[in-house]
Amino acid sequence: MLANSRLDIRRKFGLRPCAPVEFGTLTWHLSCAADLCGIDHTFGGNGRSSNFPGVFKLKLTSRLLFIYLIGFLLTAHAEQPSWPLRPIRLVVPSAAGGGADQVARVLAQQLTIELGKSVVIENRPGAAGLLATLAVKTAPADGYTFLLATNSTHAANRYLFRRQPYDALRDFAQVAMIGTYGSVAVVNVQSRYKSVQELISYAQQHPDKVFFGYYSSSSQVPAELLKVRAGLQISGVSYKSIQQIVMDLLGGAIDFAFVDYVTATQPISQGQLRPLAVTDAVESPVWPSVPTMSRYYPGFEVNGWFGMSAPAGTPVEVISQMNRYVSRSLHAVAVRKQLERLGLTVRVMQVDQFEAFIRADQKRWKDNIDLTGIQPQ
Repeated sequence: MLANSRLDIRRKFGLRPCAPVEFGTLTWHLSCAADLCGIDHTFGGNGRSSNFPGVFKLKLTSRLLFIYLIGFLLTAHAEQPSWPLRPIRLVVPSAAGGGADQVARVLAQQLTIELGKSVVIENRPGAAGLLATLAVKTAPADGYTFLLATNSTHAANRYLFRRQPYDALRDFAQVAMIGTYGSVAVVNVQSRYKSVQELISYAQQHPDKVFFGYYSSSSQVPAELLKVRAGLQISGVSYKSIQQIVMDLLGGAIDFAFVDYVTATQPISQGQLRPLAVTDAVESPVWPSVPTMSRYYPGFEVNGWFGMSAPAGTPVEVISQMNRYVSRSLHAVAVRKQLERLGLTVRVMQVDQFEAFIRADQKRWKDNIDLTGIQPQ
C-alpha cells in the first residue's frame, strides 16, 4: 500500500516513476524532492540511480528541505496506528444474558468494526460488580482492558459497602457514556398483583409476608424506597444474577422485583412477567401504558446507566480515541435501534462530561440510600 501511495504522489506531480524496491523511505523522499527542484540525482555519469542519498549531486536548499519534510509527513501519516495492535478485553459485571451483558455485546460488535480489532467480552458477575471492577482496576493500564461501568460500580457501591476497595474517580480513567435506563417493578404474570396499589395493599395487610429480590443497586434501592415511602414491612433476598431472580419470580419463591429495562424486556414480551410501574421520571416508550412510581409517590425516581472506564494511568490518547470510537458506534443507526429496543436511552458524552455525570450521580445515589436507611455491608 505504501509503495502504491509513493507512486501516486510522484505521478500527481508529473515525476517519473521509481521502483519501490529500489529506494528506501529516506532516499525516496530525497529523490522526489530533487525531481521537483530539477536537480540531477544521478552519479558516476552512467545515469543509474543511487541507493544511498549521500552521493546525490544536490544542494539542500531551504526549498528542497521543505519539500522533503512534506514527504516525510505524508509517509508518517500512512503508517499503521500505534493502537490498537491486538484484541481488546471488555469486562462486564454481570452474567451472560444480563442487561449489562446485552448492552456490552451490541457495543462490542460495532467497536470491532470501528477499531479493526476484536473486542472480547469477559463476564465477571458477583458482589454487586466488585469482582469485575477490581479485575480492571488491577489490570495493566495499556489500553487493552476496559470495564463496562455502571451506576452500581461507580456510584451506589460507594455507599452500600463500608470498605469499598477502590475509588471510582481516582482508580479509573472514565472513557464514555453509553446510555441510561430505569427499572420496572415486575411480578409473575400469574400473580395476584395487577398493579402497584394491589401489591402495596396486600403488603400492608400481611406484614412480613411479601418478599422482593435484588441483585444490584438498581434493584435494591427502588424496593427499599417503596418500603419506606409506603410504610411496608417487606423483606429483600439478595441474588448473584438477574437470571436467578427471574427464575424465582416464575417459580413463586419471591413476590416482586425491580428489574432494569434491558433485562425485563424479553420476559415481559414473552408473557412471563407483568410490569407494574417504572422508576423513570416518564413512562417508558417500551411500555407506555405502565405508570411511573412518581405518580404514586412524588419524587420517586431511580435511574441506572452504562458507560466505559479503564484503569487509571491508561494513556490519554487511548482514552480520547476510544471515546470517539464509542461515540461513532452509538451514532450508528443499527446500534442505536438495538439499544433502544432494549429500553436504553442512548447518551453520548465527552470524557469530561462523563466524569461530571458520575460525580453528580454519586450524590443522587447517596441521597436515595440515606433515605432508605440501608446499612452498608
